[in-house]
Amino acid sequence: MKILLLFSTFFFITVTLANDSNLSIVKPSEVGLSQNRLERIDKVFKKSITKKEIPGAVIAISRYGKIAYLKAFGLQNPSNKTPMTINSIFRIYSMTKPIVSVAAMNMTENGTIYLNENIDKYIPSFSDMKVATASKLKDGNVDISYIKVKNKIKIHDLLRHTSGLTYGVFGKSPAKQLLKNSTIGNLNIRNISLEEYVNKLAKLPLAYNPGTTWEYGRSIEVLGRVLEVASNSSLDILLKEKLFTPLNMKDTAFYVDKKNFYRIAEPFKEKQPELINIKKKPLFLTGGHGLVSTVSDYMRFCQMMLNKGKVGNKIIVSKNIVEYMTSNHLGKNINRNTPYYLPGQGYGFGLGFAVRENSGISPWPGSKGEYFWAGYAGTYFWIDPKEELIVVSMTQSVTNRNHFRMLLRNLVYQAIIN
Repeated sequence: MKILLLFSTFFFITVTLANDSNLSIVKPSEVGLSQNRLERIDKVFKKSITKKEIPGAVIAISRYGKIAYLKAFGLQNPSNKTPMTINSIFRIYSMTKPIVSVAAMNMTENGTIYLNENIDKYIPSFSDMKVATASKLKDGNVDISYIKVKNKIKIHDLLRHTSGLTYGVFGKSPAKQLLKNSTIGNLNIRNISLEEYVNKLAKLPLAYNPGTTWEYGRSIEVLGRVLEVASNSSLDILLKEKLFTPLNMKDTAFYVDKKNFYRIAEPFKEKQPELINIKKKPLFLTGGHGLVSTVSDYMRFCQMMLNKGKVGNKIIVSKNIVEYMTSNHLGKNINRNTPYYLPGQGYGFGLGFAVRENSGISPWPGSKGEYFWAGYAGTYFWIDPKEELIVVSMTQSVTNRNHFRMLLRNLVYQAIIN
């Protein structure tokens, strides 16, 4: 009975996904993928689950607008041995960022905002920002100076992570240390409004002058507040209106409704850092890392992007905007030669996505023009327009996330035979 129930759930979810995203379920060979080679994914992930490297995972692969692979492995909750299913709900952390970025670009298309605007137009507390710099004195002590910024932060800077805002966890600097030690330093914070949060953030110094350096930080949190002020709407309502409802992303939100608690994917408690509490609606609606979702929902979002902004007869953003977002926005004047340039070798950064600039250079396979991003707790996606390929993978494992992302890359590309 249990096997039949799981099978019927699989069938219902996949057909629903196909209908909502104009996708259909096909044999891998129909879209140029090898069934035998795809089974290598099964073997690798099952072995890793047996070794308790990850509790479980859900993986979806789509090509030419058709789903060729959709499987759940292992345990959804290792504490109570609940099996993973393809409709399990995950904390997607920074995979929130591409969603909020698309919402922002939707608002540029209706004239609500434009990228060259200074953000202090919407958040006045950012009008007098300073950069913190450290210099060593002759006596060995460190002197910290606060220098007025040369450029104000623009919306464009938020989208491409050149605002000077930091996370406080990648490397050391005065700005990073001050943020880490502040009342908003904890990334699991949930009991503060977005308005209060960004105003506290604005009182802290920047790590770099805006528009000069790529630094992964709290830019999209601030962008979310810009969108709220510009639209006179809360971020959750705005995202639902612009993306979740038209894309039928029914399980994507800032928290999980009580009736769906049984679907929440959890990590190994003894091996992982504490993750955000998603069982209660947070006061802090963070566009940087706050959403939960499913593989099916995120596949809908990705298919819209691969479809150049369309889903069925609906246009979320225009073809030109999708191409603009997935182009590199880091010119020669932007420093990305740092130890913490997360897109990696061979990649630039667009508006919400890392964008591959060459077929080579990167240590993992992919095509020029492919774009991706990932989430802190183990979620990952990439879209390869040249191959008309989408891959969405979700697990809840912080410690082994990078290992499995690279494994999956290799396993997917080796399965392409036509």
